[in-house]
Amino acid sequence: MGTIQYGNGDEIHIEDRALAHLKIVIATKLRRNESFMLSWRHPDGEPVGRSTIWLHPSIPLRFTFTTPEAPELNARWIQDLMQSASSSGGISLVDEVLDRPEEALTSAAAQ
Repeated sequence: MGTIQYGNGDEIHIEDRALAHLKIVIATKLRRNESFMLSWRHPDGEPVGRSTIWLHPSIPLRFTFTTPEAPELNARWIQDLMQSASSSGGISLVDEVLDRPEEALTSAAAQ
């Protein structure tokens, strides 16, 4: 379970694979000097509920991973997270969407 340390606030616990994808999206938005919201459901072991924070480029941010190796990234998941980041509600951390076998075959046949 990785963490995001935002400003002087508490650590936000997010599973390492999800955090790796989220890091790409957050870094892209902040590099563009864009502010946005991030929402997530509290993980098991924490009080039930959900939280939202406002991310701004001027506030310190640190990503910490429990695994030393970076995972292979899913471009579709990053794209879905980027689309939500640009919405009025901000990033809503959603589960990873894997390509269905028929989508992969259609994509491969088109090439």
